[in-house]
Amino acid sequence: MGNEDTGVDNNVEMWKIRHLIKSLQAARGNGTSMISLVIPPKDQISRVNKMLADEFGTAGNIKSRVNRQSVLGAITSTQQRLKLYSRVPDNGLVIYCGTVITEEGKEQKVTIDLIPFKPINTSLYLCDSKFHVEALADLLEHDSKFGFIIMDGNGTLFGTLTGNTRDIIHKFTVDLPKKHGRGGQSALRFSRLRDEKRHNYVRKVAEMAVQFFITNNKCNCAGLILAGSADFKTELSQSDLFDPRLQTKVIKLVDVSYGGENGFNQAIELSAEVLANVKYIQEKKLIQKYFDEISQDTGKYCFGVEDTLKALDMGAVETLIVWEDLDITRVVMRHPQTQVETVLNLTAAQLKNPDIFVDPETKAELEIVSRESLLEWLITNYKGFGAQLEYVTDRSQEGAQFVKGFGGIGGLLRYKLDLEVMFGDDDDEEYLSDF
Repeated sequence: MGNEDTGVDNNVEMWKIRHLIKSLQAARGNGTSMISLVIPPKDQISRVNKMLADEFGTAGNIKSRVNRQSVLGAITSTQQRLKLYSRVPDNGLVIYCGTVITEEGKEQKVTIDLIPFKPINTSLYLCDSKFHVEALADLLEHDSKFGFIIMDGNGTLFGTLTGNTRDIIHKFTVDLPKKHGRGGQSALRFSRLRDEKRHNYVRKVAEMAVQFFITNNKCNCAGLILAGSADFKTELSQSDLFDPRLQTKVIKLVDVSYGGENGFNQAIELSAEVLANVKYIQEKKLIQKYFDEISQDTGKYCFGVEDTLKALDMGAVETLIVWEDLDITRVVMRHPQTQVETVLNLTAAQLKNPDIFVDPETKAELEIVSRESLLEWLITNYKGFGAQLEYVTDRSQEGAQFVKGFGGIGGLLRYKLDLEVMFGDDDDEEYLSDF
């Protein structure tokens, strides 16, 4: 159970970092006053303090007064934040500090310090007009990376699968002679030319595989899957041209009906067994299980914001499934006279409607007590409801269907629950319209 909890917690931590990266990447400042500081485990706070003191001295020579003051201010804020730590945490420490320009064109001071959820083995200090998040992005490369070579008589595609992220590295087409020659050409000569072209094609694929899958003299993937509709994949795997370092990493040969991108998707499906720990496959399995509950009409599922939150409140949700980019804002409002608080979960479009913030009966303008992303709220509170939290993407076919057809939020329930009978029909039917 402990391991499972750790896995879920890591899932949440990775979501937090992914969204932090997005906001940090979008931030821009004037001059070079945005500091990115990454301190690896076992480094010394005293060394970093000395380095910052030296940088403070150097920054005093910056000619532009405005930029000089911004840089000095950012270094001072970084030093202040560093005082909160007597030693470098076991997983290292990351600090981002500087003055960013908001969408309204105003300046805003930002200081963020975080202890990564796993060791960050990078040392970095940069003063720039943007934050550098590469070290954080590397933390998200948590799953094993698998390489794919989809090879048939029309061409080859090279791709990778890391977690639930599928990337096409390169693809090219090839024009190989068919089995039978044209009239007037001797069968022997044609056969020799055909064999030569096939041989050259296998050689090219083998050479490109080294280019894409060998880094620092070793395979950069946990395993390789060779797929195709003809016997090229077998030919490649047994060829002397295929690098031995890659040959030993081949974990599966897969027969697919297509080449190219469709073949890549099919190869991922057919390799599910060997990729069992890759998040992309886990995600597809989870959502498929959810769809099975719906198709069998077991009553052990919920979907849409309102029903899911009702089921959560009742402690009925065993697994809470949420799209990682769910754009719903949780707004708590208070009536100025009665002091009664109301909670609304609003889409971006609903937030722009001023009538939402007015009491329909008294026409009084409601006070906004708090306003936060529903995702952030769920991260903070899901354990209190006894639920397990799973984030999904819309990159798989099942994920896209879950987002489009079910509003990107739902749950697998511990027991059968008829929310319509208990709470009356609500507007969640709109989520089914596209399913």
